[in-house]
This record gives sequence, structure tokens and C-alpha cells, in this order.
Amino acid sequence: MGLTFYLLPAILIIAFLFSAIRVLREYERGVVFTLGRFTNVKGPGLIILIPIIQQMVRVDLRTFVEDVPTQDVISRDNVSVKVNAVLYFRIVDPQKAILNVEDYLTATSQLAQTTLRSVLGKHELDEMLAERDKLNADIQSILDEQTDAWGIKVANVEIKHVDIDESMIRAIAKQAEAERIRRAKIINSEGEQQAAEKLVEAGRILAGDPRAMQLRYFSALHDIAGDRTNTIVFPLPMDLIEAIRHPNKG
Repeated sequence: MGLTFYLLPAILIIAFLFSAIRVLREYERGVVFTLGRFTNVKGPGLIILIPIIQQMVRVDLRTFVEDVPTQDVISRDNVSVKVNAVLYFRIVDPQKAILNVEDYLTATSQLAQTTLRSVLGKHELDEMLAERDKLNADIQSILDEQTDAWGIKVANVEIKHVDIDESMIRAIAKQAEAERIRRAKIINSEGEQQAAEKLVEAGRILAGDPRAMQLRYFSALHDIAGDRTNTIVFPLPMDLIEAIRHPNKG
């Protein structure tokens, strides 16, 4: 009876300590409720609670990495693609994260999926492929604004993959080839235009003095003579050519 008399209070004290004492790590906070009503946010360190009367919910303040599942998206130019992304966020207000939403992890994941489909559906396929940084920033801004009421800060959103149907890949390849051909034709036309302008300028200079044209004629003969071909050249004086062109002159 004597041992039982001392053992029972000791067990009660130990049970009290186990239920009353909590230790929170540096990256944890405790949302404390007293008789079901929110009291305050405690931590980190040693936390003492009143058993039965008070309860505590642990909240992790570290950055969460959420893999957004693959979403079927139809772009603005009616191209069906499959897109997935990764979401980085953390809790900045433990009170809002516990009181304002039932499950902040599930809620943030579902919101990220719907936002991904909504934002990408407003852009064309070329923008999805070439302007990922801009799309990432748009999605991050929208999510950060909508999750602010939950005490969550969205740090970053990264689109990982944009999967396109095989037939669409072939169509894009044909489009790229046509674009390269178009650019080649434009460059060739610009070269022809510049060459024509230079020829007109050279003709204008040569027309200023007939002797210059004669010298250019002799230079051309020299170039032809150096080429080992069967070409036969009959040089004619410029005066004779002028007389043939204008027989009634003089």
C-alpha cells in the first residue's frame, strides 16, 4: 500500500509532463488552441501546455516542393499539349494556414493545377516554348496573390515539360523549314538589291568619262585572256560601237 501510494502520483506527474511539454525545432511553430479557441502561435523551443484544456498544431516553415501533375492544356491556337510544373512555397503565417484552410498542402496543389491550365490556355504554343520565364512569373504572381489569405508565400513556379503530339512536332518542323527558306530568299534578294545599286553607281561613274569605260574594257580583256578557255574575243573600238548604235549621227 505504501509503494502504491507513492507510485500513483509519480505516474500522474510523468503523464502530465508528457502531455504538457512540447519541444519545437527552429523551423517549426505551434498554433495553440485553448478550449477550442485560438490562443497564439508559439515556438521554437520549449512549449508548456495545459493538458486537456490546450491543444497545439505543428506547422513546418520550411519550403515545400510540390510536383504539379501533368495537365492537358489547349493553347489559344487550338493545339493540345501536356504540361507539368514544379511549385515552391512556404508558410509565412501559421495562424492563417491553420485557421483559414482545411489542408493547405492539398489546397495549394489544386490551385496550382487550375492556374496552370488557365494561364497557359491564354497563350499560343510558340509562347509556351519560347517564353517560359514570362509564363512562370505570371503563374507565380497569380498563385502568390490567391494563397496570401492562407498565409502562404509562393516563391517560384517552373514549367518542366511541354509535351506535344508527334504529328504536331512534324508540322512545327515543316514550319521551321519554311521559315528558314523564307529568310534565305530575303537575304538573297537583299544581296541582289545591293549588287544592283552598286552596279548602277559604277555605271554612273564610268559614264562620266568614255576613257574610263575603255580602260574597264581592256581590264575585262586581260581577265579573259588569262582564263584558259576557247573563248574568242573581238575587241572593237568604242567609237565604232557608238557609230553602230547611232548610224545617222554626224
